[in-house]
Amino acid sequence: MLVLGIETSCDETAAAVVDESYTVHSNIIFSQQDHARYGGVVPELASRAHVRTLVPVIRQALEAAGIDFAGVDGLAATRGPGLVGSLIVGLSMAKGLALARNKPLVGVHHLEGHIFSNFIERQVEMPFLTLLVSGGHTELILVRELGSYQLLSRTRDDAAGEAFDKVAKLLDLLPGEGVVMGGRIIAELAERGDPKAIDFPRGLVGEIDFSFSGLKTSVLNYVRGLELRERKRQLPDIAASFQEAVVDALVDKTVMALGQTDIKAICLAGGVAANQRLRHKLRAEVERRDLPFYCPSLALCTDNAVMIGAVGAFYLNRGVRDGFDLDAVPRLSLC
Repeated sequence: MLVLGIETSCDETAAAVVDESYTVHSNIIFSQQDHARYGGVVPELASRAHVRTLVPVIRQALEAAGIDFAGVDGLAATRGPGLVGSLIVGLSMAKGLALARNKPLVGVHHLEGHIFSNFIERQVEMPFLTLLVSGGHTELILVRELGSYQLLSRTRDDAAGEAFDKVAKLLDLLPGEGVVMGGRIIAELAERGDPKAIDFPRGLVGEIDFSFSGLKTSVLNYVRGLELRERKRQLPDIAASFQEAVVDALVDKTVMALGQTDIKAICLAGGVAANQRLRHKLRAEVERRDLPFYCPSLALCTDNAVMIGAVGAFYLNRGVRDGFDLDAVPRLSLC
């Protein structure tokens, strides 16, 4: 079974061809370049860019897989959560193709896609725990089996990726053009800094839920107390200390969840899973407890259609189908 996956939940226009064994036959991503000047993704610009680029992206995905549309056995598209205008573009395209060519269709939860990202390159023994960290979500999810999820904890305010972007903005680190990538900029700057230089708060110590708004405010107050020259001198230390506070919170609460579950593996997923400091510290803590640790390759951490196609293949192979009344749900809950 070959499934065409379509992902348009935010500002990445993506299409991929995946089969029922989660083998990737193609993976095409168009990253929008128009948002950085505004300090964040502009929903209207994002949806208009999807309208312009989705058809050529799908064509490239089919060509790279060596098939035409007749070779597609089913379609999968992200139905939520995400920006409603962006979601509607991808979902409408999938419904139109499915209707025109009489192909089965399934709508995919974006976060379930991130959970599946670890199955594309390996087998993971179940039950397992996934730390899902992205620009919009920070959650610990217990996976007893694929398709069955239990939410153990979530952020009470900012997501980890959102905190990275906001701190990058208040430190004036975001470029005037190109993609918005606050997390990557802070991580690169942090390599030259001392993670112990500033004792920023970890947030909700002793509780399994996450909180990053207080940390963000602490960084803001610290920076406001510095003269411009001193602020520039301390930027690497500020970035490293902030990153360490985020990573410590993520790792500590994941370890806390281990005591509440009977699991066989730990997985890391989502855009912030690309952070090397997080990957290193979480791996060390998990392996110290004699558990296997998995995280996707960097290309599968951020939004992509491979993970959407993999979820689609899983459900379509089990006979699950959605009707053409399927709608986009911007605040869709996973569990």
